[in-house]
Amino acid sequence: MTEQQLHFFSALALAMSIAAALLTRATLRRIAGATAGAGAAGVVLLGVVTLGERARVWHMAIDWRPYMLALLLINVALCAYVFLITWRIARRFGWRGLVIVGFGAVIIGPPRDYWYMSRFPEWGYYVPGFAPVIAISVAYVTLIMVGHGVMRLVAGPARNDPLARRAWAAAKR
Repeated sequence: MTEQQLHFFSALALAMSIAAALLTRATLRRIAGATAGAGAAGVVLLGVVTLGERARVWHMAIDWRPYMLALLLINVALCAYVFLITWRIARRFGWRGLVIVGFGAVIIGPPRDYWYMSRFPEWGYYVPGFAPVIAISVAYVTLIMVGHGVMRLVAGPARNDPLARRAWAAAKR
């Protein structure tokens, strides 16, 4: 990615995170948790990219200079909207909802990434075969687990949220 592309995607991610925070009525603690979770997922993402490079499942044209890595990590941290949404899903549906999110990521992740690579071929490429599809799917699930886990550590369990439905309250309706 170029510096200009990173700035554009950071602005887009920030706008989406602000919209998600407003729509999910997120508290400051939850926003901080989502940002911390996305930041942790960004660090793991760099490890996943490196691992995929070494396993020869893909090649990503990443500029490994500290400034560009910092921009990339900021970009991923601004994707806090993902974890604000998973928080809302966990609050409403519990762990079953998160499992469905994981399955959704497994299904949607590879076509999304392949589309990005076809749109921006200068970013890298995937080797032929099914191995990259599996690696991308595992990467998405891992990033969701890490990010949501860190968010939970910072913001507490979703079920403790004041907006969470209580089983006995739902039964009274």
